Amino acid sequence: MSSIFTSLGRTVLAGFVLLILILLALGANLTSVELPFLFRWIHVMVGIMWVGLLWYFNFVQIPSMAKIPDEQKPAIAKVIAPTALFWFRWSALFTVVSGLILAVLNGYAHQAFTLQPPFRAIGLGMWIALYMAFNVWFIIWPNQKRALGIVPAEPEVKAKSARLAMLVSRFNTMLSIPMLFLMVAQSHNVTWFAIV
Repeated sequence: MSSIFTSLGRTVLAGFVLLILILLALGANLTSVELPFLFRWIHVMVGIMWVGLLWYFNFVQIPSMAKIPDEQKPAIAKVIAPTALFWFRWSALFTVVSGLILAVLNGYAHQAFTLQPPFRAIGLGMWIALYMAFNVWFIIWPNQKRALGIVPAEPEVKAKSARLAMLVSRFNTMLSIPMLFLMVAQSHNVTWFAIV
């Protein structure tokens, strides 16, 4: 059993196997899985990873950096942050792609993007998420590459890049709160003012 949990790949695979076993035990017909539901599940999974990493950076890593002794900071900058940023940016991309596919499969992409009723809430949430993903790929990631020394930069450029990446990350954290609310309100609160 411990061999499963000593490998991330085996752990994730075991999670999928466990899911299939649970579904079979509940009497699910795995041949009748609907594509929109599958993409909703994928969208939620990768969205949790994206926002979870965003909140990890802002609630854990950034506030903790000032408390870490200088001789230990390279472990964060050279190992932990680049790995976390890899998963962060790719989960952002897969969240957006799976969300767009989901909107198309469910037939509300046009109405959502043009903020038409009854898809205004999810549409606004989609626009916010797209803006956040843009920030991840085109502001946070390029600045983090300089700040972490992945690409060469002068010390003052590194410092400015680190600050800009942090500020934009904080901006995305702020945006994640209404974005998540709007996504949930669309599906689970039909009387909410934002969706009419």
